[in-house]
Amino acid sequence: MKALIPTGEATRAVALADVPEPSPAPHEALIEVAAYSINRGETFLLERPAKDWRPGKDVAGTVLRAAADGSGPPSGTRVVAHPPAAGWAERVAVATSRLTALPGTVSTTVAAALPLAGLTALRLLRASGPPASRRMLMTGASGGVGHYFTELAATGGAELTVVVATPERGERLRELGAAKVVQSLTEAIGPFDVVLESTGGPALQQALVKLRRRGTLIWFGQASRAAPTLDFFKFWEGPISGSIMHFDYTDSDVTDGRDLATLVHMVEAGRLHPEIGLIADWSETAVALNTLRSRGVRGNAVLTLKPM
Repeated sequence: MKALIPTGEATRAVALADVPEPSPAPHEALIEVAAYSINRGETFLLERPAKDWRPGKDVAGTVLRAAADGSGPPSGTRVVAHPPAAGWAERVAVATSRLTALPGTVSTTVAAALPLAGLTALRLLRASGPPASRRMLMTGASGGVGHYFTELAATGGAELTVVVATPERGERLRELGAAKVVQSLTEAIGPFDVVLESTGGPALQQALVKLRRRGTLIWFGQASRAAPTLDFFKFWEGPISGSIMHFDYTDSDVTDGRDLATLVHMVEAGRLHPEIGLIADWSETAVALNTLRSRGVRGNAVLTLKPM
């Protein structure tokens, strides 16, 4: 079958190649991929790809062969799934605990944008606590996670301030419910009950002092690729007795399949609106990766293998 494999090159990170067919374990379903989403984390991994690793964590398609152990949906079911890797291919084997069925009203193109960004946003909201009447601040909010989190938090009653690079990148976030859109942390007027920081470098320190007393800063990334710095004496500048929590979206007591089902239900009900800034044929994946890396995509980028 055909799949995208890493090249190790800077300008063309992946190329189509012939690879062996997947061999599903008893608890895995074989999925014919119709669409997949690409993520910034994958652009980093492609710079120094591990041996025998193939990218692809967000896929949607149809079950070709149901799991042998009887778990999961039957053959012919349209699904969205979150495999650990190898999803940028014609077919992929996925554990049934990492997928959920799609209703007819949700397309595979839309569904493919849900897994990593949607799971991260949903679990960030869970880690943040009940959002109603709470003041929140999120840095680096113009990507897929930021769009999902903004809508989820605003719907839950939070007063959310988002930090984006340009006013244009914040327009959609305002439509989704962001109370304020700013271009730098210095413009964010605190204090905030919860700060969600994903930029790294000096931004973590700058965000910390925006926190209220006993507030929580959740560090979930460093898109700048610069290690965050921290002066603990800054806690006395406002966030006295505050806490810093490291967040990893994979550390969840809820399975990917169950959380994906929640996201799909919200999309179907019109309560969650995936922001897809780029849709292209999968032959254009290398170009799309460059566009994503240069922050030329607002929300998610989705590649399609065939119309569904």
